[in-house]
Amino acid sequence: MYEKIDETNFLLYSAKHYDNRQCYDTLEFYDDLKRFKYVRRLFKIYEETGELKERLIINHIIVLYNVFGVVPATRMLFFKLHNYQSYLKPFLELLNYMPDKIINIGLANETIYRDGIISDPIIEDKLRRI
Repeated sequence: MYEKIDETNFLLYSAKHYDNRQCYDTLEFYDDLKRFKYVRRLFKIYEETGELKERLIINHIIVLYNVFGVVPATRMLFFKLHNYQSYLKPFLELLNYMPDKIINIGLANETIYRDGIISDPIIEDKLRRI
């Protein structure tokens, strides 16, 4: 069973699953956590301007998966990017990280189903060309 992830335990959850052998202090941990914010900001820019920096987004997502692991990174991405699920899904499908469901997300213990998310068609088209 997956533990619940919400604002009250996000930092603890992320620290528990953090595995970066090159990390020598907490600053590097916090720098890696900022990647969630960077991806959110890039999605927001796409939403507002239509400009998508798909390669930068992919790089941030790959680093998150490398330091947190597949299941924890997926859960944290869906928690932190809840409003951008339709943008996130095509990237995770491209990288083969999109599970059928993500459970215990947020205060309401929400379960997010892959089939319940409609991918952004413009992002899907851009990612097909990579």
